[in-house]
Amino acid sequence: MFISVVPNRKSNPTILLRETYREDGKVLNRTLANLTQWSPEKLATLAAALDSARNDGPAGGEVIGTIGHGHVHAVLGTARRLGMDNMLLARRCRKRDLAMAMIVGRVLNPGSKLALARELGEVGVTTLGEALDLGPVKVEELYQAMDWLLAHQEAIESKLAKRHLQDGALLLYDLTTVYLEGKTCELGAYGHGKEGRNDKLQIVVGLLCNREGIPVSVQVFEGNASECLTLGGQVAKVKERFGLQQVIFVADRGILRSARLKADLTPNRLDWITALRRPAIGELIKKGAFQPSLFEEVDLAEITDPAYPGERLMVCRNPILAEDRARRRGELLDRTDRDLKAIEDAVDRPKKPLRGAGEIGKKVGAVLAHYQTGRFYDLRITDLCFSFHRKTGFIQEDGVLDGFYVIRTSVGPETLSSEEAVKAYKELSHVETAFRLLKTVDLEIRPVYHVLTDRVRGHAFLCMLAYYLEWHMRRDLAPLLFAEEDPEARQKTRDTVVSPTRATPVALAKRSKKVTSDGFTVQDFRGILKTLSNQTQQIVQPGIPKLPTFRRTTPATPYQKRVYDLLQLTTP
Repeated sequence: MFISVVPNRKSNPTILLRETYREDGKVLNRTLANLTQWSPEKLATLAAALDSARNDGPAGGEVIGTIGHGHVHAVLGTARRLGMDNMLLARRCRKRDLAMAMIVGRVLNPGSKLALARELGEVGVTTLGEALDLGPVKVEELYQAMDWLLAHQEAIESKLAKRHLQDGALLLYDLTTVYLEGKTCELGAYGHGKEGRNDKLQIVVGLLCNREGIPVSVQVFEGNASECLTLGGQVAKVKERFGLQQVIFVADRGILRSARLKADLTPNRLDWITALRRPAIGELIKKGAFQPSLFEEVDLAEITDPAYPGERLMVCRNPILAEDRARRRGELLDRTDRDLKAIEDAVDRPKKPLRGAGEIGKKVGAVLAHYQTGRFYDLRITDLCFSFHRKTGFIQEDGVLDGFYVIRTSVGPETLSSEEAVKAYKELSHVETAFRLLKTVDLEIRPVYHVLTDRVRGHAFLCMLAYYLEWHMRRDLAPLLFAEEDPEARQKTRDTVVSPTRATPVALAKRSKKVTSDGFTVQDFRGILKTLSNQTQQIVQPGIPKLPTFRRTTPATPYQKRVYDLLQLTTP
């Protein structure tokens, strides 16, 4: 028996299973079956079996290429398990598939839209394009899909809020800055950046998360926007779009200021948790609202003060934070003294001395601005001399505040105890983690080369959805990561809610041995994806001429199977 490929003009060839026989001394062929509808894999298997039988040995096709597949199966499979495709749009369309490709591609290998278009269109990179049945992809299509995604942002965020928020829930809100490449984006502006790139235009990105740190909404503001003035739009979003009538906003002291509390939250009957600024804590001590000496034995006490009617104040003192603050202040003052002494010497030197109050003031101001220590010094600057000395009394008063922070909330004790309110404020660290992963090697929201306002907003929303996907993958893969497998277990390691948490024995063992208890290698998230990419699809050319090529997935290793099990996916 043999397989015969019969050309069929402009149509696909006909593939027949035939055998040879003799009749009246002539060699004839007889058709046994029409195999045209068989898949290339089945045809190649049958061809290899027939060839092996004839040659009395194994035979098969030739591997002519390999394509990374395991990491695509893991990330895309998780996205589909989470229902992200239906979250984007209930019915399938090309723009939805392209948006899914950009989200999954951002997790797999963050890069430009042009790089993604090339990866989706080239054979031999990944199987993402084929898994989504995209065919050839142009970069213009990706930009159009990003515009489409931005147009659906409100609907998608409403679905996320319905899934992860409910009345009475904690809502974490924080802001960060992202610098831009170029000078023409309308959203870009110079401002006080958190990345040390004051030479570039920047935007402000606000992120709303639930208590666990799952992102539900992102918004981009102009680069010089005031943090506290962004709050009103978030309140309207929660009340009107998400339909939540009672949530507890948790934000830092730069966002939830007294004026915004009265203007945005109180009229809407929304509760909040924030913290007092350092000068306000000093005022409480001066008024005798609490005695710092009492915190030598306790680290948490709830107080009230007439300046904050209807509010609860939880005074906390962390001795480790106090030591760090005192050490840091001492180092900054010593460095400031050194640099100011150099300026003083330059003014007093006999040859070419530094002259002019303006010139001296510029150099002094640069030093004090660099170390943020101007409030600790008395200065005397004239055209011919310069002198300085520390404000010893003020420094001592500032040292009294070391380690103290005060949590401020409108939530009553029947809803949250003092310890629960402090813990809720500390959960803002989840948003800080989200910003760190968005900015660094995981999702790389930077560099931002987009110029159009909607493209910048669409890019930020795309990165948020990618983080949403990665958050769930990290939670499922925690046993193979250096992270804690049970977040609540880490909370139990602290002596009190004020004291810092410690790593659990399980996490310490993983970090020291780099191996899990069941013998699997502990890696970071990128390392796991790289290991999964080693499971490939091979492009095989059957041994019989004219048969089409087919794909063959290499077997998964025990480690790869473990990853798929944790992600609740079948092994490809």
